[in-house]
Order: sequence, then C-alpha cells, then structure tokens
Amino acid sequence: MKKKIVVIPCSGIGKAYGEIGRQAVYELIEDLRTGDVATTCLARLMIDDPDAKALIRDNPVITVDGCAKDCARKNVEFTGKKVDGAFRVIEVFKENRDLKPQGILNLGEDGFKLVHILARRLDEEITGLMRKEP
Repeated sequence: MKKKIVVIPCSGIGKAYGEIGRQAVYELIEDLRTGDVATTCLARLMIDDPDAKALIRDNPVITVDGCAKDCARKNVEFTGKKVDGAFRVIEVFKENRDLKPQGILNLGEDGFKLVHILARRLDEEITGLMRKEP
C-alpha cells in the first residue's frame, strides 16, 4: 500500500493561528493533495488512540502548530515518532505582516490569504518528502 503523508494541525481552538493551520490542512487535503495526504485529530494522539498512533508510525508526518508551544509536534514526538516536517503558522504571519486575520470564527480575506500561503508551503514540503519515499 502506498504511504500517505500525514499532516497534523494543532487544536488551537479559539485562536486565529490555530484556525489558519487547520484550514490550510483542509485545503491541502481537499484541493491540493487529494489522495496523497491524511490527517487525524490531535486529541486522538493525546488519548493514545491505537489507530491514530499506527497512522503516524507507518507514514511520514508533518505538524502544523499555531504557536510556539508546538503542541502538535510535541504530541507526535511523545509517541516516539520523529516528525519529518514542522511548521508554525506564526512564522508565515511574520513573513506576511500586512495580512491580518479578522478574527477566529471569520478569518476574513487576509486570514484566508495566510491559509493559502501555508497550504502551498505544505504542498511544497510534501513534494520533497514524496521524492525521498521509495
């Protein structure tokens, strides 16, 4: 069976950067990399769900964190898996300071521009990882 790249966003509920990260992963899975990418809920790793752990154990993993706490990366690594790529939404924002998310429930036009930028960066990272996979 062909491996998938697993992209796990942080939970970041109630935070604009967490929402940007999640939306970028959805865009990646639904529009840019249909069939190549999978995800799972971070909470499933936190409760030691065997299916979630098997998914990350058997596939390359990229994490997307909304802040410097790196909860997604840390929870993946807590399972014993080394991440193959780690992104922070805040870094994308720092490079695009003119784009300010409107809010949490409604990211607004600027917020969705950040989503698209991050989704494209994730897509580029996946292209690199797929080249490395046998």
